[in-house]
Amino acid sequence: MSTNKKYKRIISLVPSQTELLVDLGLEENILGVTKFCVHPTHLTKTKTIVGGTKNIKFDKIKELQPDIILCNKEENTKEIVEACRQIAFTHVSDIFTLTDSLELIFLYGSFFGKQVEAKKMVSDLESKIIDFKKFVTNKKNTKVAYFIWRNPWMVAADNTFINHLLELNRFENVYANEERYPEVDIEDIQNKKTKLILLSSEPFPFKEKHIIEIKEHTSNSTPILVDGEYFSWYGSRLLKAFDYFKELHNRI
Repeated sequence: MSTNKKYKRIISLVPSQTELLVDLGLEENILGVTKFCVHPTHLTKTKTIVGGTKNIKFDKIKELQPDIILCNKEENTKEIVEACRQIAFTHVSDIFTLTDSLELIFLYGSFFGKQVEAKKMVSDLESKIIDFKKFVTNKKNTKVAYFIWRNPWMVAADNTFINHLLELNRFENVYANEERYPEVDIEDIQNKKTKLILLSSEPFPFKEKHIIEIKEHTSNSTPILVDGEYFSWYGSRLLKAFDYFKELHNRI
């Protein structure tokens, strides 16, 4: 299926959206990506790197003469979006739920003449979501904290895609009464009767040594490392996420 004539030259400033474009069959139309667009792994070698998600080299984007620039409200700053709009049409996604994710896939299908591929991907995802909901039906709610940063300690709270997926997993976020990504007192974990502490692989790369560190602050919680891509990437990575979540539940 041919790409929309209007949008053939794409810049993607969001890793999960870059992967989605590739999986929709649009790799040849991608001109520039961020250094964090690591899926598929060869992209950072074959495409022009235009910076990070928060630090963009606009001169490089201008040189590539894009038809469209893809951003995300959470990943990219308002200043970046405004600067991109001076260069080319800029679309800004804002994702909170799986429904938002499915709508974005359909939208990209429409933007780039990949409606058939988008419809197939959404259908596959819907099947996986239904299957996973059956899998967790009889699971007990587990109190969790999902850490995304250290020094300062920061967690994912309400109004985040991460929290939406935690709820889907029947993980009760002990910080769900707070907004977005608050800084928290690590000592407070003990008081919240948190059973599981999920240490994400991104944006801060938590390692085994941080499990030891966390254990110094709590005696009644179990810290484990989790793959942050499966909890926060809302594009085609979701096709693999639900199998990962099943494995996670079997592990805990």
